[in-house]
Amino acid sequence: RNLVKKYCPKRSPKDEEPRFTSCIAFFNILNELNDYAGQREVVAEEMGHRVYGELMRYSHDLKTERKMHLQEGRKAQQYLDMCWKQMDNSKKKFERECREAEKAQQSYERLDNDTNATKADVEKAKQQLNLRTHMADENKNEYAAQLQNFNGEQHKHYYIVIPQIYKQLQEMDERRTIKLSECYKGFADSERKVIPIISKCLEGMILAAKSVDEHRDSQLVIDCFKSGFEPPGDFPFEDYSQNIYRTISDGTISTPKQEGMRIDSKTTVGKAKGKLWLFGKKPKGPALEDFSHLPPEQRRKKLQQRIDELNRELQKETDQKDALIKMKDVYEKNPQMGDPGSLQPKLTETMSNMDRLRMEIHKNEAWLSEVEGKVAARSDRRHSSDINHLVTQGRESPEGSYTDDANQEVRGPPQQHTHPNEFDDEFEDDDPLPAIGHCKAIYPFDGHNEGTLAMKEGEILYIIEEDKGDGWTRARRHNGEEGYVPTSYIDVTLEKNSKGA
Repeated sequence: RNLVKKYCPKRSPKDEEPRFTSCIAFFNILNELNDYAGQREVVAEEMGHRVYGELMRYSHDLKTERKMHLQEGRKAQQYLDMCWKQMDNSKKKFERECREAEKAQQSYERLDNDTNATKADVEKAKQQLNLRTHMADENKNEYAAQLQNFNGEQHKHYYIVIPQIYKQLQEMDERRTIKLSECYKGFADSERKVIPIISKCLEGMILAAKSVDEHRDSQLVIDCFKSGFEPPGDFPFEDYSQNIYRTISDGTISTPKQEGMRIDSKTTVGKAKGKLWLFGKKPKGPALEDFSHLPPEQRRKKLQQRIDELNRELQKETDQKDALIKMKDVYEKNPQMGDPGSLQPKLTETMSNMDRLRMEIHKNEAWLSEVEGKVAARSDRRHSSDINHLVTQGRESPEGSYTDDANQEVRGPPQQHTHPNEFDDEFEDDDPLPAIGHCKAIYPFDGHNEGTLAMKEGEILYIIEEDKGDGWTRARRHNGEEGYVPTSYIDVTLEKNSKGA
């Protein structure tokens, strides 16, 4: 998505679509890549919900269940430990009572065999022996019961409770493994679902690549930039030997036409060389309203484009006039809806704009007819004689404009011949754009980004390109440094005869 957003052209709706097949193919590939990215987003969303999210939820449930089973195991172990302690206590108590009973029996036997002992002492020792024996019997029974209970609980713990807990843990782990298997399958399914669409995207990219037509692109460049200039004609042979064979007695006066022809031919060569813009310098000079600074074919295209734009504006003004007339009629029939007189200023302004546009269209159509007529006339003269051809070429200015006075063109300074080292100058050092006004910096601007121009508050700069609607104006310093500055940071003054124009 970021790649598509970064490399998609930022065009306004008024801009023309790219005409070159390579550009159209590139934009089609960008569109296919955008669809491809959409499918990757579907896969990511599917993975997030069906695989990753499901695994996280199930993992949490498994942790809770495992914790519960482990708690049950700890409780069973604690209960068994408690039963063992009870059995051990009863065993120790029985053992203690048995020792006390043995001591009481030994004491009784010693008193019974003692002749000096009184009958009361013997009787008391006998009662003590009976009491200890009885307590030993009771503790014996309790120990036996506790031992039996512990053995039962121990058997139940190791053969029933713990195996059941381990079985539940095993089942839980098996369910976990099954869930992993399902998630693995879901991962593959999420990829497999989008494969047909991704395949179509890739096929679209291949078709876009195959649609590139290099010959058509080259022809578009030729049609867009062809100048309409005719190649210069052949040089005539200038016979300087006439002066050698001429005798004074002949009285032959050589016509001065050759000199004029020579001047014209030199002028033609210079002008023709100036037309080869790719290998030489572009002609300097400010842009003219009638585009006479452009070659004939380019001038014709510019004029036709301007006429089309003016016709569109005229159609808008005509539609607005019709709407105002209808609204005025409604107001006249229903005065409560509005005052018909309030529409008159707007209607007058619209009519004035229509008249102005019609005059502009007529003027540009006259220029267009002039260009088309001269191009047709030049094509008719293509097979004329060399001298006439050279004179015709000499009357063609390097900027593509024409004049009816051939002498003025002869007297004008010819274009300088292109030197061999100027071949690459066109690509390295273009002529600076003319200034169309100046501006004053209201705020300072650091201009860190590439293509921008830093400026200080109060600095005066030349305007060489107006804001195209993107918030940036192209400006130039006095030292020739150029760049873009924010339009909101400057106070612009446009003028026809600005310094540096």
